[in-house]
Amino acid sequence: MKRQLFPSLLFSLFLLPVVTQSAVAQVKTGIEVLGERDFDLLQGKRVGLITNPTGVDRQLRSTIDILHEAVRLTALFGPEHGVRGDFSAGDHVGDQVDPQTGIPVYSLYGQNRKPSKEALEQVDVLVYDIQDIGARSYTYISTMGLVMEAAAEFGKEVVILDRPNPLGGIRVEGPLVEEDYVSFVSQYRIPYVYGLTCGELALMLNGEGMLEGGVRCKLEVVRMEGWRRDMTFDQTGLPWVPTSPHIPDYRTAFFYPATGILGELDPNMIGIGYTLPFQVLATEKIDAVRLAEAMNGLGLPGVRFRPIYFTPYYMPLKGKALQGVQLHLTDPLRAPLTSIQFWFVQEAHKLDPSFDPFEGKESRYRMFDQVCGSDHLRMSLMQEFNFSLLEDYWMGESENFRKRSSPYYLYK
Repeated sequence: MKRQLFPSLLFSLFLLPVVTQSAVAQVKTGIEVLGERDFDLLQGKRVGLITNPTGVDRQLRSTIDILHEAVRLTALFGPEHGVRGDFSAGDHVGDQVDPQTGIPVYSLYGQNRKPSKEALEQVDVLVYDIQDIGARSYTYISTMGLVMEAAAEFGKEVVILDRPNPLGGIRVEGPLVEEDYVSFVSQYRIPYVYGLTCGELALMLNGEGMLEGGVRCKLEVVRMEGWRRDMTFDQTGLPWVPTSPHIPDYRTAFFYPATGILGELDPNMIGIGYTLPFQVLATEKIDAVRLAEAMNGLGLPGVRFRPIYFTPYYMPLKGKALQGVQLHLTDPLRAPLTSIQFWFVQEAHKLDPSFDPFEGKESRYRMFDQVCGSDHLRMSLMQEFNFSLLEDYWMGESENFRKRSSPYYLYK
């Protein structure tokens, strides 16, 4: 996940569908449904909560504060960025005390990635409430799975308060993770875009024996009300809280899988360091007009490209003039999101055979491969610069995974 928060003014440039008020549903998230049930699953129990600033109800009240008032909340567990969002991407997060409640906070993004035995001695049930963005490399689902593993080991219950997948529940893209590339950014053998809510994914991890050692925890998912698989976040009627500093708006969740893998090599190339994080693909010298023509010439559904020129404000290429394309999603549910960045590599190399985003980035190869789930894509692109030879590989597991995961669907 990336750094710094940007103004949302330029998001009006996105060509995402405009949803009228009459078309907006009133989806209830898991925390709201649980509240209407008088927190029945938690009464009389010591509660540990895994959350961050995205854990809120419709009135933007923090799940921390809601549970602190309603049940016996005895411990908090912080993922990347911390429970109150006061850490940047990649920052080591230490144990502390939440200043607003006085409850101890145990870091899950520091020395420990799993809750420790000592921390779990303070709780009977672990509650997970975090808004995710539906991409495998986003570390919150890794935290969720590791919490489930710890709960299985120490005999604790797990309650997932479900939230929408902002990409919807239909899209599945990318290969499964190979064994040698399992990591915190690819913790489980699922596609890069997996088409499940966090609650559905938890059920699948548990039910399919996908947790380490095939363990299973005692799991309960509090379902949303009113959510459908074909919904994007703007149709839910819910407020968006930035899931990390470079995902300030729900629209950005669509761009993250479209460029974020390539951004592991060069963040400035994808708009990190500028006002359009994840929304551009740029180089230092390939003509923007020609690149836009080439990308539009591919005829990719649901996306158009326009020439763009910008200068990053920070990171390695700060102050250097870049040019390339801005992505405009005309139909985000049809656009082949994860493939866009690889088609860009192919077309940019055609225009300028000296263009090689992997050159000089050897120190980033391992992370790039872990995010992809294998080194196969990188090795092939470096040799041929021809994504058309890789398209079947990249999408080949999608239908099988959709069939395998469908028994765990909670929503139609």
